[in-house]
Amino acid sequence: MKRTVSAPSRQAVIEEIRRVSNKLDQEQDLRPLAEAAGSSKIALLGEASHGTSEFYTYRTSLSKLLIAEHGFTFIAVEGDWPSCYEVNKYVKHAPDAKASIEEVLQSFDRWPTWMWSNAETRDLVAWLREYNRELPEEKRVGFYGLDVYSLWESMDEIIKHLKKTNSPELPAALKAFACFEPHGREGQNYGMTAAFFSETCQDEVMQLLAQLEAKRKDSTNGSVDVGSGKHESLLNDEINGLVAVNAERYYESMVKGGPESWNIRDRHMVEALHRVMNFYGSEAKAIVWEHNTHIGDARATDMLADEMVNVGQLVREQAQQTDDVFIIGAGTYRGTVIAANAWESKLEAMRVPPAMKGSWEELMHEAGAHDQWLIFKGADSPLFHDTYGHRAIGVVYHPHYERGNYVPSVMAERYDAFVFINESHALTPLELALV
Repeated sequence: MKRTVSAPSRQAVIEEIRRVSNKLDQEQDLRPLAEAAGSSKIALLGEASHGTSEFYTYRTSLSKLLIAEHGFTFIAVEGDWPSCYEVNKYVKHAPDAKASIEEVLQSFDRWPTWMWSNAETRDLVAWLREYNRELPEEKRVGFYGLDVYSLWESMDEIIKHLKKTNSPELPAALKAFACFEPHGREGQNYGMTAAFFSETCQDEVMQLLAQLEAKRKDSTNGSVDVGSGKHESLLNDEINGLVAVNAERYYESMVKGGPESWNIRDRHMVEALHRVMNFYGSEAKAIVWEHNTHIGDARATDMLADEMVNVGQLVREQAQQTDDVFIIGAGTYRGTVIAANAWESKLEAMRVPPAMKGSWEELMHEAGAHDQWLIFKGADSPLFHDTYGHRAIGVVYHPHYERGNYVPSVMAERYDAFVFINESHALTPLELALV
């Protein structure tokens, strides 16, 4: 981490932002940014909150350009695999897809539901479905969830599919499910038992995943056939099995405390991402939607000192070439956001106060009180390699404790580019949009 920007250099930073930034008034203004990210294999699109409309709409605009003009093959998000797979089936016109967008988005029934069950996501899903309509099956753009929380839902999906296909892996799945069943579908209950009594289901889920992996490899004989619903259903089983393995580890480590549960979660998201990319083959190009805290390189923040890794760091480290990964962060100066004041509490529209003086968002506001974007990659300005406070808003948000919402960040090392929304607005949860 570098030093915090000093007061005498403040104006220089503002002038440098003005020099390299670009106004953002309409979707087409993002085309040069899409071109900059278009040659990558993984384009990570960030957000400073899970409840801001503009963070969804800018990513939708960029995703359209990346898919239509640069050949990106799927979108992967910070969401549960089973719920996102319902979206995937719908946008690909699968025979067993749900009948409507509203029904599909109601699959996101785990708190915070507003993250994906919202009007902004509905617009993206509608576009993906229409874009895929005339394409051959093997060219249709997919939509997947990378998160680790859906242990029981993933087990349910595995068992349902194995029963439907009368598969020999069913006994292993039922054995794993029976191991978890006494914990009442509560991850914390399982974590307490695993952490303090060493009664784990690790062997059961590892055995199940090994069987599901072997089954998909045998079925494809090393070939990739994205257009085959059968093969994608096997990928579905495999990733659900991976969720079970890593969720088991996650809930145990969560109870023990420390950075390991975070690291398990982000390593899982990267592993799931790579498995989907392998399924798509050598032409795979992924768009990833996640919070800045996941996609912005952890090594450029105070996460490094806390021994925490994240998706952005890991995919950069694993990339064969530097240009294979392009990371775009996002932030806002002020506005409103959907969040809650406690975990599993009722959502509400909250005020986002003006950014603190000296923060990255405040400096961008001073450079121009309008929406804008800039590219750090290639700018080579030493001013962008200083440390700035950079706002992060969680699903639980307390605006009156604003100082604690800023992450010290070396912006040009955390991201390759940045999208700034001067005044943002709360997204529209689907439950309100349908009223």
